[in-house]
Amino acid sequence: MNTFIQLPAKLLLGVFALIAFSEIGYAQDHPAAAPLVVVELFQSQGCSSCPPAEANLNAIAGQANILALSFAVTYWDNLGWKDTFASEAFTDRQYDYSHYQKQNGVYTPQVVVDGEQDLVGTDRVQLNQVIAQAHTQGPSLSWENGQLRVGSGKPAAPADVWLVRYDPRTINVAIRAGENGGRTLPHRNVVRELVNLGTWDGSPKTFNIPAAKSTDLSTAALVQIKAGGAILGASKDTGVTKGPVSR
Repeated sequence: MNTFIQLPAKLLLGVFALIAFSEIGYAQDHPAAAPLVVVELFQSQGCSSCPPAEANLNAIAGQANILALSFAVTYWDNLGWKDTFASEAFTDRQYDYSHYQKQNGVYTPQVVVDGEQDLVGTDRVQLNQVIAQAHTQGPSLSWENGQLRVGSGKPAAPADVWLVRYDPRTINVAIRAGENGGRTLPHRNVVRELVNLGTWDGSPKTFNIPAAKSTDLSTAALVQIKAGGAILGASKDTGVTKGPVSR
């Protein structure tokens, strides 16, 4: 025989309130991860105006909601000091931004935020303002078993998926010639590898992560409109599920 027990209305309301409170508390304990703001600095050790911009990047490099990346360009290398981290690939990336934004050329120190807004990297107040106003609404990105998975979305144009490997340590470089000769410059989040993994067109897609050249490097991924467009999404690999490392 089934037995039905009628509870007082006040007691029922109390039970419902308790359930609702528990659900709210659970949601607060597991908040959605905030989108990363990607801050790229294009600089050179041979540029006398770059150290203050590098210091600004160093100061924000450890913030959880920011992916700060220092790209060393090559066009200062013939003016007395060859940058120890410079790569033509990084120079090409800066020129892609210049062409996409229809600018007359490139300069250092230039900061580009989320692939859209650029500014002189020496102005910390302006940098903080641009970061505070940045927002992305791109696809989900997740790392697992040496792969990167990009979720679904509706990009305005096809996007590149970039793998970025950077050194999170502070690296002190003694500059022996050029405009900064005699100075020792600290660098953080120096980009050492930039790899195009392929194209994302809005459909969920999985990309294999190539072997890293060094275990000291951190890994991140960018989903970006091709040829220097907006960055739609970014993610740092937490290191829990790293891909293979070349020896």
